[in-house]
Amino acid sequence: MDEIKGLTVPQASITCMWISCGAAFIIPAALLIYFRKRHRADIFPFFAGCGVMFLFAFVFESACSRALFSSPAGAKISSSPLLYSIFGGAMAGLFEETGRYAAFRTILSRYRDKDQNALMYGAGHGGFEAAVVLGIAMINNLTYSILLNTGRIDTVTSQISPEDIGQFVRIIRSLAETSPLLFLAGTAERVFAIVLHISLSVFVWFAAKDKKKTILYAAAVILHAAIDAMTGYLSLKGMGILLLEATIGISALLCAVIAGKCWHENHGKPQADLQA
Repeated sequence: MDEIKGLTVPQASITCMWISCGAAFIIPAALLIYFRKRHRADIFPFFAGCGVMFLFAFVFESACSRALFSSPAGAKISSSPLLYSIFGGAMAGLFEETGRYAAFRTILSRYRDKDQNALMYGAGHGGFEAAVVLGIAMINNLTYSILLNTGRIDTVTSQISPEDIGQFVRIIRSLAETSPLLFLAGTAERVFAIVLHISLSVFVWFAAKDKKKTILYAAAVILHAAIDAMTGYLSLKGMGILLLEATIGISALLCAVIAGKCWHENHGKPQADLQA
């Protein structure tokens, strides 16, 4: 195609893609090993976190969003960056934190005597998201980059419909023209997201253990929704990637500090004192 003829992806960019791709799978695995070896957490909560993320975010939330955006109300929301961001944040907060709470009250109820399992669950929840969102994206980027650099990108373009070719050209141009270091930004974002998911898991964990502290579940929903809405809106308004990642990082850190206080106030209480 003339639009991408002569374009190549720098080797530095490909190297950064490999690093991000590896990080998307290595970081969750490292956290699984760390919480198991260092904190004696159980393994099952990690995979429960993976399953809940898949079911509540990628199935339930996605299905509800598709249904809404196919309606007149969805068109109105899509036309407003503010409404779109608020809606996206609210959906993420409600579905993911409800999934967390449901898991802690049901399939993980017999693991609630060990608070470290909240951390293990959070690692699975955020780790699965990292593998899907970052890992698969980088695999696609690497595939397109290698095909482009070896002159075989026609094997892809020949299968793309005319109405989608413009979007594909923009993707290829982005791969060729983006600064190599920006391909590492996704890794930083996923690290911050995992920190956030572990923190939110702490809130919901103690809410599930003590019915008198259901407010912690509500706090997790609100925090999750607010952070997602804020970062989504800033992204839509064109905030630079580095500043955006810094904003996400600060938000995750603040959430972790609050979660730490919550942990110290509730960790170690005898199960008999908690209304399960």
